[in-house]
Amino acid sequence: MGIDAARGLALIGLMSVHILPSYDDVSHEPTWSYLIFSGDSAALFALLAGVGLALTSGGRHPHDGATMTADRIGLGVRAVLIAIVGLWIGALMPADAPADNILIYYGVFFLLAIPFLHAGPKVLFGCAAVFGLVGPLLMQGLMDVLPEWSSSNPTFTDVLNEPAGTISQLLLTGTYPALPYMTYLLVGMGIGRLNLRKSEVQIRLLVTGIGVAIFAQATSYFLLYAFGGYQRLLDASSMGEEELAEVLVWGPDSLPTSTVWWLTIATPHSNTPLAIAASLGVGLAVLGAFLLIARKAEAWLLPLAAMGAMTLTLYTSHLVALSFEAHYDQPYLWFMVHLAVAALFAVAWYRGLGQGPLEKVVSTSVKGTRRLVLGGPTKNAHG
Repeated sequence: MGIDAARGLALIGLMSVHILPSYDDVSHEPTWSYLIFSGDSAALFALLAGVGLALTSGGRHPHDGATMTADRIGLGVRAVLIAIVGLWIGALMPADAPADNILIYYGVFFLLAIPFLHAGPKVLFGCAAVFGLVGPLLMQGLMDVLPEWSSSNPTFTDVLNEPAGTISQLLLTGTYPALPYMTYLLVGMGIGRLNLRKSEVQIRLLVTGIGVAIFAQATSYFLLYAFGGYQRLLDASSMGEEELAEVLVWGPDSLPTSTVWWLTIATPHSNTPLAIAASLGVGLAVLGAFLLIARKAEAWLLPLAAMGAMTLTLYTSHLVALSFEAHYDQPYLWFMVHLAVAALFAVAWYRGLGQGPLEKVVSTSVKGTRRLVLGGPTKNAHG
């Protein structure tokens, strides 16, 4: 219940970022929805995806032998199916898309997670730290030499006509680059190997998350304003102070390569080490908080949890609805429409039929694949 509710909140966050304005028309200051959800919602989604992968591959006791082989192949099937849905949505999106689709990136996340599926918490946390440091370095270091991409929402045509540009986009240069984002996924997998029913673990997640988020933001602030980073960014770029101030709030279109000091910013979607740490901290705190309150607030959390149990279905429907571009004139109204429809549909379907429709298709395909690998009835989550 707690994990699904946290995933439901992440879905609401992505909906708000896609539909609601990011700045006030009069003051040009960031809106509350941008400040609360931008960057952190996608990070929370990836973190919880990692938790789910760990739970379905044995939880505290990872599968081994043929069962782990079946888990790996099943995850590959899941990755391909989600990527296909993502590429199909990309074909529906207009050229000036109202949202960047994360599903095609999810397919890559899952493929990259296959070698780590058997690992324990310490290995997973250690590998996550490596991705959190090396991913941004590669992202900045290779930015000038990697091929450009033409669409923020790749399609089947893009994959065929621009394979190199699409691969570099999905791994390093896109909105949700897989190599930096593996930090969230691997931390989530490490968390999924812990005993999440223990209140001590839940409290530790909450406290650690708050601490990591504060530390990352404070470190960025001190590096920029107490150790000369801000001036170095000014000196290394052609920006004036006003333009740089805007970049530090809204983030650059792509991470500048003029100086490594750009890696000290913590702006949402900049995907620097400190930005990753800040969003990771928020995700840990949210997960810990929902796990703590889930047992005593099940009735209150049902709408969120029902949405979180079928995010693939709801997120896909949300993007398809956005492709009609009907939401620009009345963003707050359309946000409430998306939210209300998603909540009502999720609760009704969850109570009546359980697993969401797209989730059922993916799950059935994965179970069938596992059955072929194991040569018999699919085994349960504990092997």
